[in-house]
Amino acid sequence: MRHRSRWLRLAALGAVPVAVAGIVNLPASPSSAAAPVSNGVYTLASASSGKCVNVVGASTGNAGLLAQLACDTSAGSQQFRVVSRNGGYGLVNVNSGRCVDVPYSSTVSGEQLWQWGCHAEPNQTWTFTASTASTDRYLIRSASSGMCVSNKDGSTAGGNPVVQEPCSDIARMQWRFNPTGSTPPPTTPPPSVTPTVAADGSGQYRTVQAAIDAVPTNNTQRVTITIKPGTYRQVVRVPANKPHITLRGLGSGPSNTVLVFNNSANSHGTSGSASMFVDGANFVAENLTISNDFDENSTSSGHQAVALHLNADRAVLRNVRLLGDQDTFLVNDRTRAYMVNSYVEGTVDFIFGGGTIVIDRTTVHEKRSSGGTITAASTPAEKAYGFLFYRSTITGTGSNNTNLGRPWRQGAQVLYRESSLSGTIKNSQPWTNMGDSTWQNARFLEYRNTGSGATVNGNRPQLSESQAANYTPQRYLAGTDGWNPM
Repeated sequence: MRHRSRWLRLAALGAVPVAVAGIVNLPASPSSAAAPVSNGVYTLASASSGKCVNVVGASTGNAGLLAQLACDTSAGSQQFRVVSRNGGYGLVNVNSGRCVDVPYSSTVSGEQLWQWGCHAEPNQTWTFTASTASTDRYLIRSASSGMCVSNKDGSTAGGNPVVQEPCSDIARMQWRFNPTGSTPPPTTPPPSVTPTVAADGSGQYRTVQAAIDAVPTNNTQRVTITIKPGTYRQVVRVPANKPHITLRGLGSGPSNTVLVFNNSANSHGTSGSASMFVDGANFVAENLTISNDFDENSTSSGHQAVALHLNADRAVLRNVRLLGDQDTFLVNDRTRAYMVNSYVEGTVDFIFGGGTIVIDRTTVHEKRSSGGTITAASTPAEKAYGFLFYRSTITGTGSNNTNLGRPWRQGAQVLYRESSLSGTIKNSQPWTNMGDSTWQNARFLEYRNTGSGATVNGNRPQLSESQAANYTPQRYLAGTDGWNPM
């Protein structure tokens, strides 16, 4: 096994991440219903039932669920103001002042929608597409999940949940925007938005790097770069002097937009081999794939090949795939990051480094049938928190042959919490040593894991109930500024 240098060059600072852009496709001359436009106030009537979206119980708090109810244009719980948001729209309930929200940026079909305090992030951003089956109805698509607002099962019952489902131009996903008269909407619909990056020349830029290079140095406002589906083969760099950048794939899923290259440690060293380098603070990546497709058979050594080298404070990765073999994802020392609803795969030490990251509801996959080691944390001893795998799923192609981790530095800190561990994990001793660093002297922990790979024994240190309160995602991410991207 190769020896990796203990010292890596670092850079990054932080401020709060927000995101998103979208596409609006409206007919030139909608008939009886108004085209939804910014600052208009509407009820949203289902084509399958004739009933309207309603905040259950006229709740004014977070997590108030959405269901359909007989339409009442005077009811504030059914009135939604359309608010322009970075090329897409927010839907603000008039009664509560809270926004229609996809819970936790879920990508699960059938997830019931709710309201939450408004913020300019993709799980509260929507695009409106005119139905081809009816000239006065629209599909409402989430910028976060790519799914559409739906009257569950097309029911006509009052109280039926309003959910998200894969988009289809059918009655239960068609909505009529009925003006309430609270604020007369303007007569001119907003223009469509062209993707920023498109390899076929239909966007402003042909490469992702060209779009990043065009961002002003030391920008203080979020810049969202949308990327049309396709494969973009180029090393991508987000420098430290360009914070607040969002990269968002416009495809129906992360596999549609792929950023890829094939450098390796053989030619560039481990930390220099990445397909993407991110040093700019408040970075956000959504709905895309970052890959290193280096062929290990092409060289006899230097097989480390990083997909993403993340060295940025307050970074967020949503619905992202990270693909590689050895050393897929470098979470470098200045990193503080939140990864959710995503996928990471590799063979050896494929999540490694000295930074802090919460990996939430994400699939982590050991792709080698002979097994390997998932993490190689190098958390400095003075840093309380390293890697937290929270509510995630650990899978693999082998059986009882994969280690949860090994310490790249002796102070390494890794916790698997409330996660599902498959039979790929070694039951008797899932932690192992790395050089002179021993797993017994590292800070390796588990808590309330499930699955056939989650056996408890003397080689598997467990958090106590009292200790668990100090190892929550919020504690990992809070830092000194109270950051909470969850």
